[in-house]
Amino acid sequence: MIMSRIEAPRDEATGNTTGNLIDRLRDGLPADAVLTDPDVTASYANDMASFCPAGAPAAVVLPRTVEEVQHVMRVATELRVPVVPQGARTGLSGGANTSEGCIALSLTRMDRILEISPVDRIAVVEPGVVNAVLSRAVDEHGLYYPPDPSSWETCTIGGNIGTASGGLCCVKYGVTAEYVLGLDVVLADGRLMSTGRRTAKGVAGYDLTRLFVGSEGSLGIVVRAVLALRPKPPAQLVLAAEFASAAAACDAVCRIMAGGHVPSLLELMDRTTVKAVNDLAHMGLPETTEALLLAAFDTPDPAADLAAVAALCEAAGATQVVPADDAAESELLLQARRMSLVALEAVKGTTMIDDVCVPRSRLGEMLEGVERIAEKYRLTIGVCAHAGDGNTHPTVCFDALDPDESARARESFDEIMALGLELGGTITGEHGVGVLKKEWLARELGPVGLEMQRAVKQVFDPLGILNPGKLF
Repeated sequence: MIMSRIEAPRDEATGNTTGNLIDRLRDGLPADAVLTDPDVTASYANDMASFCPAGAPAAVVLPRTVEEVQHVMRVATELRVPVVPQGARTGLSGGANTSEGCIALSLTRMDRILEISPVDRIAVVEPGVVNAVLSRAVDEHGLYYPPDPSSWETCTIGGNIGTASGGLCCVKYGVTAEYVLGLDVVLADGRLMSTGRRTAKGVAGYDLTRLFVGSEGSLGIVVRAVLALRPKPPAQLVLAAEFASAAAACDAVCRIMAGGHVPSLLELMDRTTVKAVNDLAHMGLPETTEALLLAAFDTPDPAADLAAVAALCEAAGATQVVPADDAAESELLLQARRMSLVALEAVKGTTMIDDVCVPRSRLGEMLEGVERIAEKYRLTIGVCAHAGDGNTHPTVCFDALDPDESARARESFDEIMALGLELGGTITGEHGVGVLKKEWLARELGPVGLEMQRAVKQVFDPLGILNPGKLF
């Protein structure tokens, strides 16, 4: 039904819909901003998710200005052509995958940091700014932008906003949504709308800013963002604790959080993940452990906080607890955690990375359930997790050239999501829904919730041209 509403009319003079589209786009864009070579446009078709279909885009457009984005959307609306907004395409749910004959709207050239204000503690940026670039820029002003996805060296702020991404520091500082104060958004028909504020407080009207965060480009094109910043915290120190079982590590997580501690990071790696990291990078992590817990504090006295957490880990059954001596040793441990997903991909060549978030109190049940699923489907499934907020990343490793193993991988992925919902969790904590989890979003929301979400989509995108086929 969506595709029937967005079918592009044929050019009455030439009968060539695509040719008419390209000409219209080029009327308002620089020559180098419209790419049509099929070999080039094909490279924009997918993000990093497995099992997510993609069609061939009619063109890839790389605007540099808000006015150019508006031109694209006016043409798309007039010709009823779908538009798929894209950042760095590091997503893991197929949310940036192109549909057949669409315009792939890559915002990577809109990469300016427009303002950094130490007084207001905000940054104003374009959507193509890379997360790590922003983090380093605000650091020079004694400020801190906390959201730090594992792909922070390449992912863009626009993509982070589109998927409401998180990172390692969420347990203390929260996810991207907590830092988006205001947005400039180009709507489906080309109009420009501003939402939110740049003040510390503001409750005027409905919170449309939060509505766009996590909308995966289905409601509008973010072209500018006002982001909240924090004062730069002290350098954090990290502790590594080994456990003889994942259940014991999860017990330690519960003790730490129940004890009122506020770590800047609380991450878990199971034995499969630890082995994969060692195999890839020879980091010397303890492969005798069943679960490795990393805890960090960026408080004025992190050593005292780590000592208190070390005692809780030992009470939960830790076989060894090793605090880092300095920032360099701490960073080495964090690098091991950051490379977990890359290391797991090297196990079999292909991965499906789940993103199920459960209540912290059910974390142990989640990991035990994943282990049972791995045995049932005869697969390697490694788990790394933002344990402090219950966000697990069970990663299914498989050979994509083996049809039977690929089928088992997909079935196990779905069973993991079902487990998460059974434990009172959600199908995605930070990766988004995209194509990969459409069916499961409907299950989580229920029929009334799904109806309301579709009604919101209809208001902002009545022709259904913005990232069609995603979410629901």
